[in-house]
Amino acid sequence: QVKLVESGGGLVQPGGSLRLSCAASGRTWNLYPMGWFRQAPGKEREFVAQTSRSGNTTYYADSVKGRFTISPGNTKNMVYLQMNSLKPEDTAVYYCAAGLRGSPARTVGYWGQGTQVTVSS
Repeated sequence: QVKLVESGGGLVQPGGSLRLSCAASGRTWNLYPMGWFRQAPGKEREFVAQTSRSGNTTYYADSVKGRFTISPGNTKNMVYLQMNSLKPEDTAVYYCAAGLRGSPARTVGYWGQGTQVTVSS
């Protein structure tokens, strides 16, 4: 079993920043690539970003390129998403994902429970 726990969500004004964290526990070998997805109200869940274990290979959705940065933690069980220049359209529940297949990911092995990000003035 693998458990993914996200943290760092919240309310931020447009143009602001947030940093999401994801901690994995349980059977944590072979979790990479890891990444983030998001789901806005009334919309389907969509890919945001993913990273290899080393951080040398990353992929981003076009909508977040240049604003979001994904990085693996110093320990093998963490992944982060730095979100800058946030826009109201970034409002969504953000999900950590592990055991990804595809570049960008088309299948996900494990999901976190999600953390809410709200961008509003």
